[in-house]
Amino acid sequence: MASRVVIAWILSLLALPAFAAEIGGFRVWTDPDKTRAVLDLDARADYQLFTLDNPPRVVIDLEKSSLDDPLKFAEEHAGIIDNVRHGTPDEGTLRIVLDLESKSNIKSFLLDPTGNYGYRLVVDLFPESRSKTRKAIKQLYDYQKSNRDIIVAIDAGHGGEDPGAIGKSRTREKDVVLAIARELKKTIDARPGMQGVLIRTGDYYIPLRDRFEKARKHRADLFVSIHADAFKNRKVSGSSVFVLSRRGASSEFARRLAASENSADLIGGVTLSDKDDMLASVLLDLSQSATMEASHAVADSVFSSLRGMGKTHKNHVEHANFMVLKSPDVPSILVETAFISNPSEEKRLKDSNWQRKIARTIADGVQDYFYLSPPPGTYIASNRQPVRHRVVRGDTLGGIASRYRVSLYSLRRANDLKSDTIRIGAELLIPTT
Repeated sequence: MASRVVIAWILSLLALPAFAAEIGGFRVWTDPDKTRAVLDLDARADYQLFTLDNPPRVVIDLEKSSLDDPLKFAEEHAGIIDNVRHGTPDEGTLRIVLDLESKSNIKSFLLDPTGNYGYRLVVDLFPESRSKTRKAIKQLYDYQKSNRDIIVAIDAGHGGEDPGAIGKSRTREKDVVLAIARELKKTIDARPGMQGVLIRTGDYYIPLRDRFEKARKHRADLFVSIHADAFKNRKVSGSSVFVLSRRGASSEFARRLAASENSADLIGGVTLSDKDDMLASVLLDLSQSATMEASHAVADSVFSSLRGMGKTHKNHVEHANFMVLKSPDVPSILVETAFISNPSEEKRLKDSNWQRKIARTIADGVQDYFYLSPPPGTYIASNRQPVRHRVVRGDTLGGIASRYRVSLYSLRRANDLKSDTIRIGAELLIPTT
């Protein structure tokens, strides 16, 4: 009798379909250009995707897949998705339907496991009704006007699927750097002749290459990427400024950091197989030379401003091969505001007063640079005021002259200095000619 029961049980198991993948989660993220839906899978699964009209919807058929619980998502990130439902049109086929507000162009791809993520099916929805022609024409007109504002593109690192580094108190890098980026935009917008543009305005992920491309579309004069790194040693602290290096990293820390940041596309959900190595061309290297020189100059200015605020991780600007800094024609810097892995700095990163302070400090360095080297045709080029430098610990007269790209003779003459001795707290007038 017992043997018959066992046999019957085995036969019942054999009669069930063999499921290749189980759906473990469903998330939606929305940015200004698209809505992204992400399905978490515990294994690779074949799928078919098609769209239907009246009403508009996306249908995803997953072969040999299963789902235990109804799919849910955060409404604040819903974008153009009204609802999600599922069913089994055929034995062994799981059908997921996304009900949409409007017709959309669709792009989908399957991502292999990386980091803390397993297999993910990504569906990007691009509304057909978008029209940016009028906005683009207005931007071009504004750019061509005389006395135009200097445009600073502000990039809050990570976002969406990619939380970035996470502190001991579970503070997420993507949240604090977005808050700092917003403060930096407010600060820059308040300065005459300057305008800030946010690359990421909410909690969503933007591929690294697309970040500097967005800066170029805005005709940015400068690209600033904001981050808050983590390190295995929780005592490590201080802010840092990075520029692109084509010869290797300036330190093992810089190399490790660049490798970590460059892998963000794998987490954020970007297909890399179809990307050619645009940055390997000789023409790009040539065009980047002048851009990198300007990047070094603005990095020096921002770093000096940060030193006046408090401790820096190193005593100089660092170099590393960051993908996000590889714009061929927009000077670019990356600012590590603090170490989120350090409990004291994690606390500061969450403090709105400190966020405003670091934003003002970065803005001061940016403004100092542009007052010395304003692009032709800008308001600052026509109305700039004298630049003054407040001496901080570690400053030398030669170092200040080098930073502002003026001669020692002109610096001494502008400040009536009889020697190279300077005192902490003194203000030096920087000659502009």
